[in-house]
Amino acid sequence: MKNIPLLFLAFLPCFWACKNNTENASSETAKTTPSPSIDSSIVLPAGFKAVVVAENLDAGGRHIAVNTNGDIYVQMSQLAGGKGLAALRDADGDGEAEQIQYFGSHSGTGMEVSGNYLYCSSDDEVFRYDLKTGQLLPDENSRVLLIGGFPKQNEHASKSLALDGAGNIYVNIGAPSNACQVENRSAGSPGQDPCPLLEEHGGIWKFDVSKVAQQAKDGKRYASGIRNAVAVAWNPSTNGLFAMQHGRDQLGEFWPKLYSEAQNAELPAEEFLQINEGDFFGWPYCYFDPMKNEKVLGPEYGGDGKKTGRCEQAKGPIVAFPAHMAPNDLVFYNGKMFPEKYRNGAFIAFHGSWNRSPQEQKGYFVAFVPFKEGKVAGDWEPCADGFAGIKPIPSPSDAMHRPTGLAIGPDGALYICDSVKGKIWKIVYEG
Repeated sequence: MKNIPLLFLAFLPCFWACKNNTENASSETAKTTPSPSIDSSIVLPAGFKAVVVAENLDAGGRHIAVNTNGDIYVQMSQLAGGKGLAALRDADGDGEAEQIQYFGSHSGTGMEVSGNYLYCSSDDEVFRYDLKTGQLLPDENSRVLLIGGFPKQNEHASKSLALDGAGNIYVNIGAPSNACQVENRSAGSPGQDPCPLLEEHGGIWKFDVSKVAQQAKDGKRYASGIRNAVAVAWNPSTNGLFAMQHGRDQLGEFWPKLYSEAQNAELPAEEFLQINEGDFFGWPYCYFDPMKNEKVLGPEYGGDGKKTGRCEQAKGPIVAFPAHMAPNDLVFYNGKMFPEKYRNGAFIAFHGSWNRSPQEQKGYFVAFVPFKEGKVAGDWEPCADGFAGIKPIPSPSDAMHRPTGLAIGPDGALYICDSVKGKIWKIVYEG
C-alpha cells in the first residue's frame, strides 16, 4: 500500500460510508414502493396473475373500456349519487387505480372508446363524449345523443354496442320476450307466428356513427332472429361482427310433457354467432340443441324437442356453449402481452345463470375461444374462474362477484369488471 497516495487513503472511510448510505436508501425505497394487490382467489393459467385495479365502485359495473393512455371507463348498472359512469386512472403504473371519479347521468351497459370519443348507452339511448388528452373526466357538456327513440321494454333492454372503425356503430335491440308467446312466459301459451317483435327487436341494428340525434327507426336492421346479445364485438382480424346470444328460458317449466328437469337446465345452448348482414338466427321459432348439434323447432311453434322444420334455414353458431350461463361481454385479443395461442382469440364473460334450479347454477367465469385465420381453431376453455367465491352456486345471490365486462388495455392486459360490487381486475402475463 506504500504506492497509494495518502490523500486517497484518507478518503476511503468516507467513500464506504457514502456507498453504504446509498445502498440503504435504495433498499428503503424498494420497501416503500407500493406493490399491486394480487387476487389469488382468481383461478388463472400458469404465468398469469390478477391485479386488483379497484375494489368497490359506487355501483356494480357493466361494460368497460380502456383508453390508449390506460384510463379506464365503466358503465355502471345503476346510478350512485346521481352518476352512472366511472373513470379510473392508474397514475403510478402499478395496476391499481389511485383516481376514481364519477360522471354522467345514466346507467346502462354499452361502453367503447374509439379515437377521441367515449361511446356509452343507457337502456334507451346511445351517447358520445369527447375525450381530451390529459383529462380523465370527459367534459359533461360534450355529451351528444347519437341514437334515441328505442322501444321501451321491461326485459332484455341493454343497448350493447360495437364500432367497426369504418363509420358504423352496431346496437343490440333485445326482444322483450322469452319466445314471443301470445302470453309471455306462460305455460302452454303458443307463439305468435309471424312474431311481430322482430320488426323492432330481436336483432342487431346498424347506424352511422357520425350522425347525431338519430332515431331507432333511422337504423338498418343488420341481422335478426337474435333473442338478446348483450355481448357484441367487432373483430378487426376478420373485419366482421360477432355476438353471444342469450338462449331462451324455461322449456321444462312451461312444457313439462316434452322436457325433463335435466333438459330444462341443459337446453338450449348459449350461441357464439358470426354475423353477416342479412343473417337470420332463428329466434323465436328455433333454439340450438347442443346434444343434437342442430337448430330445433320450439314447442310454441309445434316443436317436440326433435323436429327441425323451418329451423333448417336458420344460421347456426360457430360455438355452442352450455345453457343458461349468460354471456355478457365479448372481446377479441389484439394485444401482445399474452402467449401466441391467445392472439386474435375471443374472451367471453359469463355472468352466470339463474334458471337451472334446482340444479347447480353455471357460468360466473371468463372463457377463451382460440381463433386462427379468422376461424375457431379449437375447443373453448375457462381461463379465469373463482369470481363467485363458492362452489356449487345455488343462486346468483350467493355469488361474491359476477364477471360482466371485458376490455384489452394498451399494454395487452385483459380487464374484467364485476357487476356485484364493482370490482375490477387486470389480468397480466409474466410467463
